[in-house]
Amino acid sequence: MMQRVVIEPGSGSQHYWRDLWQYRGLLFFLAWRDVMVRYKQTAIGVLWALLRPLITLGAMWAIGWLFGSTVPGDVPRILMVGAATLPWQFFSTAFSESANSLISNSNLLTKVYFPRLILPFSTVLVSLIDSAIALLILIVLMFVYAYLPGPEVFLIPVFLLLALVGALGMGLFIAALNVKYRDFRYIVPFLVQFGLYVTPVAFSSQDVYGHASIPLIVKGIYACNPMVAVIDGFRYAFFGGDAFIHWPGFIISCSATLLMLIIGVRYFRRTEKGFADII
Repeated sequence: MMQRVVIEPGSGSQHYWRDLWQYRGLLFFLAWRDVMVRYKQTAIGVLWALLRPLITLGAMWAIGWLFGSTVPGDVPRILMVGAATLPWQFFSTAFSESANSLISNSNLLTKVYFPRLILPFSTVLVSLIDSAIALLILIVLMFVYAYLPGPEVFLIPVFLLLALVGALGMGLFIAALNVKYRDFRYIVPFLVQFGLYVTPVAFSSQDVYGHASIPLIVKGIYACNPMVAVIDGFRYAFFGGDAFIHWPGFIISCSATLLMLIIGVRYFRRTEKGFADII
């Protein structure tokens, strides 16, 4: 007698997280595919992964210099901005790609079963590869300025993981919304653009927390930005000292990041069952 198996990828699946591990081969395949096709038909190819952070670095350095943002200690401004450009480039790319991952792979959603979390996970994996290229820029700059980081540099993986959590949390939430409301395809670039100006890339958190004329409620809202803790953490890891970190704001930012991940995963899992029907 033939046995029939019904696969239901809904939120109630008791083997979902086990399936996620079993489908890890698909995760790496999708990431490799994205790496291969991302720059395939461009004129300069993978050099775009180098040009994008360079352009951002130059623009943010110029803005910080023009407005006279605070540079704690004797750290050259270009290094301070570079230490922020690296995590920001990773976060913005991972968030944008994960937010659009379901729409970009709609053909897979309607044909075969696999844990849908694999799609945004794979885009974040690709963003990690791009960030490794951006890290080379910062290493070269630190070599040029003969700036040697202290033992705090070993904390970089921790802050990189924090950036990954923030990008994934927001990306999962927007990705699930994007399936039903295609308006979010146009909202995501705006969020990234707006986020760049309210994130301490061109300036330092000292300019916000140490400014007496800025209301306390504004400082609290600023601290809720997940990337505040990440960028302040990166600067602390590269340059040491507590001048780059406002610890109460750092804790608030980390808490907001974890809360966003919980919300993103829960909403994604709750709506996952209907993706194939809507898309």
